[in-house]
Amino acid sequence: MESSVSTRDQKLLAKAIELGRKGIGNVSPNPQVGAVIARDGEILGEGWHERFGGPHAEVNAIADCGGVDLHGATLYVSLEPCCHQGQQPPCTDAITAAGIARVVVASDDPTEKASGRGLGILRDEGVEVEVASGELAATARLENQAFRKHARSGKPWVLFKSAMSIDGKVATREGDSQWISDASSRELVHLWRAEVDAVAVGIGTAMADDPQLTVRTPGVEFQPRRIVFDSDGRLPLDSQLVAGTPELELIVIVTRAAPRSAVEALESAGAEVIVVSGENEPLRVSDALTQLGNLDPPVTALLLEGGPHLAGAFFDAGEIDEIRLFVAPLVLGGATARDPLEGMGATLIADATRALSLTAEPVADDILITARLREW
Repeated sequence: MESSVSTRDQKLLAKAIELGRKGIGNVSPNPQVGAVIARDGEILGEGWHERFGGPHAEVNAIADCGGVDLHGATLYVSLEPCCHQGQQPPCTDAITAAGIARVVVASDDPTEKASGRGLGILRDEGVEVEVASGELAATARLENQAFRKHARSGKPWVLFKSAMSIDGKVATREGDSQWISDASSRELVHLWRAEVDAVAVGIGTAMADDPQLTVRTPGVEFQPRRIVFDSDGRLPLDSQLVAGTPELELIVIVTRAAPRSAVEALESAGAEVIVVSGENEPLRVSDALTQLGNLDPPVTALLLEGGPHLAGAFFDAGEIDEIRLFVAPLVLGGATARDPLEGMGATLIADATRALSLTAEPVADDILITARLREW
């Protein structure tokens, strides 16, 4: 209970959450987890889940203690310890074998194979278990939104990113959009690409901009899967996206209306083609996300980069979880200049989606607005 989590506990638990962030971009589809082991307030060891398939945070923290006797120590961990055999053995076994007397947990694991089972096993083994609530628990949950959404819905968490002028336009009336945002903002987007499993655009953006959708940040080797929503299979075989295969994974999402010849040509060029169904675009988006979440490995976090038509379909499907919007110091005007989100949208103000949180911060000459729409 919260009353049993002292101020000292909270500080050490906050450190565990901070350590977990070091795994961003390296552990998917696993969650980010950090752990601290302490006795009488003195830190004996710490660790985090460093890479998918590697030792979990609890095991790394135990190893970091260097063989010190841990009987009577407390483990602070940002996520409920696992109790099942996966690529790594159960962390509950490692905890009890080390003689740790108390475990303080920041957040639950919502997967079916966990969901409180690990804590129950620890209690049965005589380990005292405390679960934080309030701000610390909320912070820990927010660090693993992709993991939590996938566990609960089978679909990836979706981050929609766009850049617009002061008057809310993402392109001029002639369609010119490069570049609305500042170079510093675009560099930040490359870092975001390195933190997700996949980056998605619509066929309109793919044909107009011929993007690579790669991470071009010095020192970053990871590349996300690249996804094009292309109902009719029109993606040019000489595009940069197709040219990057098979070294860079490309997924093209089509409908049954796509000609077989186009699908076979894309597959021969190295792309994976997913066929979706649904009587309208939002339903097809939902089906696409379900299929992406079922891949091996699954797509658990997706960065949606455009354009307005596809973003509107995602929004109408209720599948945008967070928005990051750069506002540039430009005024474009134009009745036919496009907005960030199209689609059907809300009929009444009362029906509008209200953000759960809203922040704004400067990025060079731009302002970055971040809106969290859902929490999992």
